[in-house]
Amino acid sequence: MGNQQLLILAIGVVVLAIAVAVGITWFQDQAASSNRDELAMDMSQFAVRAQAYYRRPRTLAGGEGSFGALSMDKLTSQARNLNGSYTIETDPVPAAAQNIKLIGTGTECLADGRPVKVVMMVYPDSILNVGAEGH
Repeated sequence: MGNQQLLILAIGVVVLAIAVAVGITWFQDQAASSNRDELAMDMSQFAVRAQAYYRRPRTLAGGEGSFGALSMDKLTSQARNLNGSYTIETDPVPAAAQNIKLIGTGTECLADGRPVKVVMMVYPDSILNVGAEGH
């Protein structure tokens, strides 16, 4: 083989290696982004259930104007699913609490090895996605 052919072969191998590395990174980023979206969707459902608890009278197992005594057990029978695991920052929620912080930890990891994480604040009349790692 001539020198020119060896050079073309070497350049082809380098380009292929770069393409594979970019593809792997893109796939990992997409998996983390998808996991973050799935966590946020699950947590939105939990947030709506928490708001229903807030409005429900105590005689019907609600908070009657408070998130107090709310726990993940009251929001779902399983705080873990294929998307990740879910917690309330303080479980059970202290009496007279007027907001809660939901935390979702995903099954996918970021490039630095940390798991994908989503944090939502739930208020009586709104839900705020405070932050997400993995976007």
